[in-house]
Amino acid sequence: MKTKIAPAVARILMGLPLVVFGLNGFLNFIPPPEGGLPPEAERFSTALLESGYMMPLIGLTQLVVGVLLLANRFVPLALVLFAPFIVNSVAFHLFLEPAGLVPAGVFLALHLYLAWIYRAAWRPLLTARAEPA
Repeated sequence: MKTKIAPAVARILMGLPLVVFGLNGFLNFIPPPEGGLPPEAERFSTALLESGYMMPLIGLTQLVVGVLLLANRFVPLALVLFAPFIVNSVAFHLFLEPAGLVPAGVFLALHLYLAWIYRAAWRPLLTARAEPA
């Protein structure tokens, strides 16, 4: 029974905040942090915002991944979609805004745990010499 509960808890702990943050990307209901960001982080965030497409893409990806995780549908696909985001999030907090490193680390740990639990789904992706169908 424990093996079914832990992945469900991890999916919910990861999926729920992603739905909230994804919706916030479109509805802006979470206020910005007090005191702002460090200058380098602010410049990076501004560049993403001014690109015109990156912040909506990030919000949409977070929303889709969160919904898939909460619905327990296409979880391996959700993890693949989320992988580039979590790598960049950890790097952003490691190099530009250390205050958010702990939450980014929690997301990374949940992501790695779920990737391990669903490791059988990666076998076809990790075939060295795959043949076309």
